[in-house]
Amino acid sequence: MSTQIPPGWKGGFAQSNPAFAYPTPDLSSLPMLDNMDNIDLLQRQQGVKWPEFSWQTILGKEDSRCFQMFSPYISRLGYTDEGRVYSIICPQQGACSPVFGCMNVEVTVTGQRGWVDEDTKTFYADMTVEGTIWFSPSAHQKEWVQKLWKVFNEEKLDFPTSKEKAIKVTTHKFQDSSQPIFPVSQGETPRFQSPPFARHEAEAWNVGHIDVEIGPIRKTGHKVVDDFNKLVMDAFNTASGNMLKQGNTLTWNVWFSQPELVDTEEWRTHAERWRKSIQADHGSPTGPGTDARYFDGTPFKPLDALDSDMKGVLKEETHDLEEVEINKIKGFLNKHFEDKI
Repeated sequence: MSTQIPPGWKGGFAQSNPAFAYPTPDLSSLPMLDNMDNIDLLQRQQGVKWPEFSWQTILGKEDSRCFQMFSPYISRLGYTDEGRVYSIICPQQGACSPVFGCMNVEVTVTGQRGWVDEDTKTFYADMTVEGTIWFSPSAHQKEWVQKLWKVFNEEKLDFPTSKEKAIKVTTHKFQDSSQPIFPVSQGETPRFQSPPFARHEAEAWNVGHIDVEIGPIRKTGHKVVDDFNKLVMDAFNTASGNMLKQGNTLTWNVWFSQPELVDTEEWRTHAERWRKSIQADHGSPTGPGTDARYFDGTPFKPLDALDSDMKGVLKEETHDLEEVEINKIKGFLNKHFEDKI
């Protein structure tokens, strides 16, 4: 790997307050800034060439842990020549359910602050994020999505067909539900060992990690919409191995490429380009990631993550996952719209 970095690095921000330093960085003297408010101040960046995600597909069972690399450069750290972080691009992904079709899944950064020191290849940041899930245009063609959307329109209820009407999933610091701010720290996560296929020590410029615990779905204040959002999230978690299931911890080791200069206009439009690419079913514009795998490399299958009761239903009544999802939708419609179907 080339170690040539672009000129202009000054540094100094990491050393501007002794409280910022490891082993226990404290950034509380800095405001949490909106992720898009200071794009014009960005001068340098480190791209996450290898965003390696991991989670337990069955909560509490470490041997159920999966590893999956999302698309290269799906995330980035943006900062000034002095090393102050002003923006962090986080992942967008597509996920598909047999009945609901493909959904956009975005980790939306709602606040950030931090520092980078290129001289020592270290960094630290704080973040707040929210999971955001909505149907992609291709999902609009699915029979059950059209039926549900029609009913919701008739009742003048929001349906998650855009980011503005998306399902919101809260997050918080690992093992602290009272703290929405969580750290992005130097090094790989110390909570578990990653397999060789999920490590890039020989190629990466640097590595950091994030451990974020998944909270409840954000309530809308409308019982019907809240019940439907839970139905969609259950389908997503079945397909993804409980990635965003409440109480689970989503970890990603972010393996960075070397520093580069920032094109602020490209940065500003990055999220929209990704969203359009995913929504048009073109996949990820920077190339595909990997399929979810267990530590030994065995591919993950959605059936693996079902609880024993659900597995019993599938076995005893010979249902497949699609039929189970359809039955849940019918139950939802009968509960809330029996007089309209």
